[in-house]
This record gives sequence, C-alpha cells and structure tokens, in this order.
Amino acid sequence: MSEKKTFYITTPIYYPSDKLHIGHSYTTVACDALARYKRMQGYDVMFLTGTDEHGQKIQDKAADAGVTPKQYVDNIVEGEGGVKDLWKLLDISYDRFIRTTDDYHMESCQKIFTQLYEQGDIYKSVYKGHYCKPCESFWTDSQLVDGKCPDCGREVYEAEEEAYFFKTSKYADRLLRLYEENPQFIQPETRKNEMIAFINQGLQDTCVSRTTVPWGIPVPFDQKHTMYVWVDALSNYITALGYQNGKYDDYSKFWPADLHMVGKEILRFHTILWPAMLMALDLPLPKRVFGHGWLLLDGGKMSKSKGNVVDPVVLCQRYGVDAIRYFLLREIPFGNDGSFSNESLISRINTDLANDLGNLLSRTVAMVEKYFGGTIPAQRAAGEFDEDLISIVSAMPAHVTENMDQLLIPQATQEIFKAIQRANKYIDETAPWALAKDEANKPRLAAVLYNLCEALRFAAVMLAPFLPTTADRMAEQLGLSQAERDFDTLTFGSKTEYTVQKGEALFPRIDMEKELAELAAEQAAKAAAAQADQPAEEAPALEKLELEHLDEITFDDFAKCEMRVARVLECEKLKESKKLLKFKLFDGERERTILSGIAKWYEPEDLIGKNVCIVANLAPRPMMKGKYVSEGMILSAEDNEGNVTVVQFPASVKPGSQLG
Repeated sequence: MSEKKTFYITTPIYYPSDKLHIGHSYTTVACDALARYKRMQGYDVMFLTGTDEHGQKIQDKAADAGVTPKQYVDNIVEGEGGVKDLWKLLDISYDRFIRTTDDYHMESCQKIFTQLYEQGDIYKSVYKGHYCKPCESFWTDSQLVDGKCPDCGREVYEAEEEAYFFKTSKYADRLLRLYEENPQFIQPETRKNEMIAFINQGLQDTCVSRTTVPWGIPVPFDQKHTMYVWVDALSNYITALGYQNGKYDDYSKFWPADLHMVGKEILRFHTILWPAMLMALDLPLPKRVFGHGWLLLDGGKMSKSKGNVVDPVVLCQRYGVDAIRYFLLREIPFGNDGSFSNESLISRINTDLANDLGNLLSRTVAMVEKYFGGTIPAQRAAGEFDEDLISIVSAMPAHVTENMDQLLIPQATQEIFKAIQRANKYIDETAPWALAKDEANKPRLAAVLYNLCEALRFAAVMLAPFLPTTADRMAEQLGLSQAERDFDTLTFGSKTEYTVQKGEALFPRIDMEKELAELAAEQAAKAAAAQADQPAEEAPALEKLELEHLDEITFDDFAKCEMRVARVLECEKLKESKKLLKFKLFDGERERTILSGIAKWYEPEDLIGKNVCIVANLAPRPMMKGKYVSEGMILSAEDNEGNVTVVQFPASVKPGSQLG
C-alpha cells in the first residue's frame, strides 16, 4: 500500500498582541480551510501555527505591565481569551502549535546559529544604522522612505552596537535565480517583483544579534548576545518538525513546506532572509510563499494604536463562527487588501447564507417530510431541467479543487454557491408544490426532491472545510452517515435513499437597518465610556468666529478625516444609474473602488489618468442594493448654479500624498 501524500502548511507565527482583531484571524482561517480541504482529499496534513514571543516589543510591554516577559506572553497565549482560545473559537484545526519560548525550539535555534557561525556565514562586527521597533527591522539610509521605516511608515531610531551578521548578500544571485527558475515560489506575482527590486538595489548583510535586548535566545558561544528575533522566528518552520531537536520526528516526512502563508508586510523576511538561511544550511526550500493583503477598516489597516480594531470574539458571539469564517473566505480577494464593514458582513450573511443556502435546505427538507413522510428512495428518471442541475452540481467538486490548488479561495466558495443557486432556481422551475397536487405526478415529484437532496449532499461535503459546523448541521438534517460525508462519495445519484429530519434554520435573516442601529448605539456607548475614563483636558483659548451659518467642528474632528491624492486608473458609467460613475483608483498603497454621482458633468475618459482628492477613511458603503461597495469619497466643488468640479492635482503630485 502506497504512503499518503503529504501537505505541510504554515501560518506566520503571531506576535502575541494583547488585543487580537479580526485581521489576525484572516490568515489562520484561510490556512485552516486549505488544511481541511487537503485532509478531505486524503492528504496527510501538517498545519502549523504558533506565536513569536521574543524581541524588544515584548520586553518593553512586559516592563510596562510590571511582569516578566515570560509571564506576559504566557497570559496572552495560554490565558483566558488568548490566542489559543481564539483559535478554538474559530474552529482552527491546527496540528501543531509552536511557541518560540519552547525549550526544544530554543535548542534548535542555538544549533542553527552555531553551524552558520562555524561555517563562516555569520560573523561579528558593529551595527550602526536605523532600527524600527514595531517591525523589529534594521534599515540602511537608502532603504528608509522619507526618513521612516519603509514597511510601516513609523519613526526609526539610531542604533549602534556590537552584533553578529548573516551574509545575506552572499546569496543575492542565488535568490534571483530561485525566483526566475521557480515562478510559483512567490505569489502573487506583484510581490515577487517587489522582492527582485529590493535585492537589485543592493542586498545588505543582516544583523542577527543584539546586546541591548536580553529577552531572546542567547547566542550559545557569546552569552551577552541574543539572537535577532526574525532568525529565531523563521526557524520555527523546521524546528516544529524536529529539526536539530528530539521533540518531534516529522522533518523528513513534511519538509520542504508546501506553503508558507504570510502577510505582505513580512514577505521580505520569508522570501529573502529565510531562503538564504536555508541555502546556507544546505536544506531544501519551501515550495511556495504566498503574501496576502490586509483586512482594512475605514480605509486603513486595523491597528490598536488607531483604535479601529474589530473584536472577532464579539462578531462570533453575535453572528456565529461559520458566518465570520464565510465572510473572511468569500469576501476578501485573496492576495489583495480587503475591506471589512458591518454592512458587507450582514449583506453576505443574508444573501448567501440565509437566502441561498439556508432556504434551500429548509424548503427541501420540509417538502420531503410533507409529501413523503421524510423518506424518498433514489429516483433516476430524468426530466426537464434535471440535466442542467446534475451537470453543474457534478462538476462543482472539480472546479472547487482547481481553485483551491491555485489558492483562489473566494472563487472556490463561489463555485459551491453557484451550485446552491442553481438548485434554488431548479425549485422554481419544477414547482414541487404544483406537482404534489396530482397523485400521478408523485414519481416526478420524488425525482425532483431527490435531485435537490443530492445537490445539498454535495454542498454539505464541499462546505465542510470552510463552514465545518454548518456542514455537520446540513448532514444531520439530510440523514447522512459519516461515510456519506466523504469526498470520494460525490457521484450524483449514488445515494440510494434519503431520510431527512428538519432542524433549526442554519442562518436566520438579519434586519439590516435594525442591526446597524444597534451596533451604532453600542459603539457610541463604548466611546462614551472610554471618553469618561480619560482625564479632562483644558481647552485652549481660541477666538470664537461669529459665523452662525456654519456648524463648527473641533480640530480633533477635522484631524480624523484622512484626505489623500489618488490616481484614476479606470472609470466607467453604470448601466444601473444615470448619476454614478464607477472609479478604480490607486491611493499610494492599494487600489480601491469609489462610486461618485458626477456622471452629469464628466465623461469617464475625462478623468482616467487624473489625480483627484479622496476622503480615504470613510467606512465602505454598499450601493445599488449591495451590488457595489464604495470605499471612500471623491472631493468636488459645487457652485451657486449647481455645477460640479472635481478637485484635481497635477501629475507631479504622487498618489498617496496627504492633505491637511
């Protein structure tokens, strides 16, 4: 008997923040869906996640909290409401959880560091340059952007200390050959181009130790040094398999990794430093590194410092775990930035989960119970509309697999819901309630309901990696045994009989207007409570302007408005509206879509290539009954006669430039 095929997938090990938000959950939920899908296909899967617990940020936060660094990370990882609790809540089926404070990992890292030193790939020198504490990254003058960290845009500080360096520059040519000979190594393609440009500007050796940060793994042959946190963190992908330690014995089975899933902000470490280290160790390289985008809120990355984080626990409690998993997997364009808003979440729940999936199951089971007492045998007689339904449902597993293999997760879920939507249409086409009026139509009625049950069986099996609890509830109502939930059983018409049992609605429909009002009230109450906890500040003495026709706002109110220059990449009229133009713009960081009611004054070609001013941090707004989402506002001026002029800037002004 041949051995099972293996699949090794990793998330980045997370910095243990004391405020986890929905953005943290995004990558891990996506990896979980991929891992579950591979298991369903019969692969022997290793799904690794964990926490990156060393470094200056942790040391400083622990000091602020008055505890040791180990006590600080223990509470966040293992404590109530910590990382492990969140992964349990989100139904994350990881196979191994590594902490970089684990003894076996530290043992392996010291052996790796020593080997690299002894073979000449690590040497001692003096580091003098810039350091970004939030990113825990070292930068040269040429790498800074406007004097700030090129990754996060925050301030850096001057650092000078004795340090060990890894000869990253030695591997520059090999890295470029790696990218050229293995085009799938870095995905998406745009991320690869960024790494090539970074290397071509002159790859510097990497500082890999600190003397001023005691919270780290000690350099075994020089105890006043601790290892640079990224050398420690990246090594987890092999130490978790037992490389250079006796804790596990899976290295030969699972390495090289099939997929490292990482955020785009740490892609450089995973596609330059990490493969260079592996080259130096003469170890195989991972097969693929995928740099996904960010989950954005109000036009910007979620951040505790900005106060714009969304608590995944609250969302799960309010809407259910599977609803949140589905939103993350279906709504976010994989590889690009995606937006979170309460409106888009509720709309997705109502449209796909409540209307399409929930109603299909509820109607089908109810009709089988009503017309056949809950049991129908297989009916293979083909009638009008059957062939199209059977064709779409039968082809669906292959289409989903193709998309999952290409890491097109939203498209994979879309294929499942195409089959679900086709089954709903099939109900309208065949009208089972009309067939039930004539006893002579009983065989045809049975065939229709059997076909619907088969479509639901396919959906239940294929949804299991994405919505595991929902898939189980569907299987229970359809009366499927564990064996009948297997991927290999998906042949249309193979089930001989259905005995169904109606259950609770999978996803009750949400009243959008009422829900948004409640959420707004809760948010206002929280904001008021937070404001009450803040010490009162003495207001500055300002001369009051007697302009009674204007509603005054405070400077703080104005400062919340982020206005920036954006370049119009595409512009088109909408068939559904005479007023709206649909814009695709680049705002200096990402592409975004904005709908603007200026079609009366501009033709699309008038604005393509122009620099306009946008309000970038408006909450995304569903428009045209949720068909489009507008991610901001284009500023314009209106004269006394009602004519509108869009605010524009010359081509010399770079997209992303901020107004204020």
